[in-house]
Amino acid sequence: MKVALFITCLTDSFYPQVGQAVVEVLRRCGCEVDFPRGQTCCGQPMFNNGYHAEAADLARRMIDLFDDHTYIVTPSGSCCAMVREQYPKLLPDDERCDSFVARTYEFVEFLHKVLKVDLREMGCRYDSSASYHYSCHLRGLGMTDETVQLLKQIEGIDYRPLPRHDQCCGFGGTFSVKFPEISGAMVDDKTACIQQTDAEVLVCNDGGCAMNIAGALHRAGGKSRVMHVAEVIAEGLNHQGTKNTKEVTG
Repeated sequence: MKVALFITCLTDSFYPQVGQAVVEVLRRCGCEVDFPRGQTCCGQPMFNNGYHAEAADLARRMIDLFDDHTYIVTPSGSCCAMVREQYPKLLPDDERCDSFVARTYEFVEFLHKVLKVDLREMGCRYDSSASYHYSCHLRGLGMTDETVQLLKQIEGIDYRPLPRHDQCCGFGGTFSVKFPEISGAMVDDKTACIQQTDAEVLVCNDGGCAMNIAGALHRAGGKSRVMHVAEVIAEGLNHQGTKNTKEVTG
């Protein structure tokens, strides 16, 4: 099965190890992974700030770049939701757009719906306690507890539910810039919930949320290491996850 990786801006710039982990996991699942080197932004920052014509131009560019790929997989629910929810509005009656949208998946969604992986059968083991931040944009993809299901397939994981798991972390892209006081209060509340779990790992599958939460945890003296689920799975498949935690930096 051939898959194209849509890395996203934040992952490429701040979390390249997540992209590497996604590629490793997909390959271990039998996928052939391609990386279109011309990819840039999906257009979400422009769209969210009212620059819809500019966002449409980037959408067309994305469609051109990934036109030959059967599946497009991204580690970001936020960017996937941009494609799934907003591209059809930016490019109505565009058959190529409809095809691109239908072929684009968030990483966990792809493992769950398309590959139907069973991490137990793959021998995945990661000895650590873990909680999970449910990012808001996953609602637009119709996702609920798919990441938790994957975590529970990993031998050695002590899963600890996050209090008020459906509460936003306060990032919200430009929301955190336009309303910093509200955003700061929200992430402080989220951090307090994470610390209640005393989990060694906080799984977070969106780059923006991860940056926001990791920084707040660091300022609060929190010990949870913020990781993408792809990193946990990749390390678990290599059996490198035994107490492989460190204080988060942000």
